[in-house]
Amino acid sequence: MIAIIAAIVVMFGLSLARVPVVFALIIGAVTGGLLAGLGLAGTLEAFDKGLGGGAKIALAYGVLGAFALALARSGLPDLLAYKLIKTLKGDADKKAQNKVKYIIFATIALAAVASQNVIPVHIAFIPVLIPPLLNVFNHLRLDRRLVACLLTFGLCATYMLIPVGFGAIFLNDILGQNINTFGKPYGFQITYDQIPKAMAIPVSGMFVGLLIAVFFSYRKPRDYVDMAVVEKVQSISGEMVDPVNEAPKIAPFTLYMAGFAVLATLAVQLYSDSMILAGLVGVAILSCAGIFKWREADDVIISGMRMMALVGFIMISAQGFASVIEATNQVPALVQASVEWIGNSKPLAAFLMLIIGLLITLGIGSSFSTVPILAIIYVPLCIQFGFSPAATIAIIGTAAALGDAGSPASDSTLGPTSGLNIDGQHDHMKDSVIPTFVHYNIPMIVFGWIAAMVL
Repeated sequence: MIAIIAAIVVMFGLSLARVPVVFALIIGAVTGGLLAGLGLAGTLEAFDKGLGGGAKIALAYGVLGAFALALARSGLPDLLAYKLIKTLKGDADKKAQNKVKYIIFATIALAAVASQNVIPVHIAFIPVLIPPLLNVFNHLRLDRRLVACLLTFGLCATYMLIPVGFGAIFLNDILGQNINTFGKPYGFQITYDQIPKAMAIPVSGMFVGLLIAVFFSYRKPRDYVDMAVVEKVQSISGEMVDPVNEAPKIAPFTLYMAGFAVLATLAVQLYSDSMILAGLVGVAILSCAGIFKWREADDVIISGMRMMALVGFIMISAQGFASVIEATNQVPALVQASVEWIGNSKPLAAFLMLIIGLLITLGIGSSFSTVPILAIIYVPLCIQFGFSPAATIAIIGTAAALGDAGSPASDSTLGPTSGLNIDGQHDHMKDSVIPTFVHYNIPMIVFGWIAAMVL
């Protein structure tokens, strides 16, 4: 079983050393294959064989990126950001500051949630919404570490629980598909409707962490220096705008069609359970409505896909890595050795699987890419220890999501920093990475372990 351990250690070590994750996965896979005696040709053949498993996921991400950029061309996300900013700035001078604070908290969290499913622009809304509000935060003496926690909660908890948009990709296309793929030889299968129910307990741990951040850790006022934030910021649609004083100019027809495209995309996804088809329908509606000219279609779609390309390549490479691990035929030996070392202790087994998942995701920076790496080992391990299908979902889903909040290389921390540090008063490591790591990973380990024990 040394080949599997060496492959994971090499991949993890290179990721921590800031080697591009795609390269780290390839080098780790080659290391494992060579140590297992597959030879270079056999290793590459196994790696290539596994690449197809990530194609659907990568294509779904690409189509979602194309839809997000096409939707941004309508100006709808910019208009929503403008309305929120004007409302919150207007409320900033009211006497009931506590009420205003909680309105801001709810607004930021809901915006982050909506960015994952309703208007799937991911972290692109942050540089538009947050910078114009920094002076409001300063006036209310809000701790920006709390704002980072709010944003990260919305970005992570949403895809872990709600199977729409990015959540459909994580829960169904990645988590469910990989569990069924690696559980099939053992006669172990799950249904997709089991996944949100199993993930509800770990997500509630994130919610507890958020409550701790809001009411205890960062409730005290924190002072920042009022600085001139750039007068104009780059909107989601790519234009330089003044989001406080300059309302986006959108024709009513464009606005209605953008709203219709959002509703149609959600309806098609829920009906067909395909993010690829839903994204195509959304892009088609926006194109037919004249949101972007036909001759610009290639540029819009290619730019949107490029926005998601890195994540897609990481996911494809992760499937290749998992295929090499499977080809070593050492997974049963590793599982058996783990059982002998751990004994019959299901609590200890669940705890160790969660901790290992945390370490791997911290290195990779993407919970979406961690699932294939973990599932090939964790599915037979969970079967060996007698975990139920729901408990298996909770263990693998939580182990993969652990570390997304709190990873220096994760979008969930890089996104909040991009908006909060525009005036140079928000440190990425101290103010985004550490607060989100402490408030989300620790409760998720506890609640993920509880889920493994009670489900």
